[in-house]
Amino acid sequence: MSADHPARVAALASQACARTKDKDGWLALFAEDGCVEDPVGPSGFDPEGKGHHGKEAIARFYDMAIAKTDSIEFIHNDSFQCGNEIVFTGLIRTSIGGSIIDAEGVFTYRVNDEGKLLNLRAFWEVDRAMKTARPA
Repeated sequence: MSADHPARVAALASQACARTKDKDGWLALFAEDGCVEDPVGPSGFDPEGKGHHGKEAIARFYDMAIAKTDSIEFIHNDSFQCGNEIVFTGLIRTSIGGSIIDAEGVFTYRVNDEGKLLNLRAFWEVDRAMKTARPA
């Protein structure tokens, strides 16, 4: 594993910006045609399951999903980098509204040749995550 792999650098920067609530910094990591699918498929954040395409839609996703949290913690078991992508396994622990929720899954990041995020895809199950809800 290379610590300076472009996908790893962008992924860790994305996680840091989410953790510190740096919306402008987070958006700056994305290519103009970037896409966020978190979670992949239909959800309350994306009823049609088509993803959030372009910076304007990604900014709306941020406002719905990240800005409303009290805290976000990324706990990774492992990672694999291949080509211009990296995947993390583990969980995202979110504190919101007095509850803690763990979303176990696989989280992928793909960058373009400039190191900008083209895709952020999070494979996790909403129902499964909600079963972990407990008081903060």
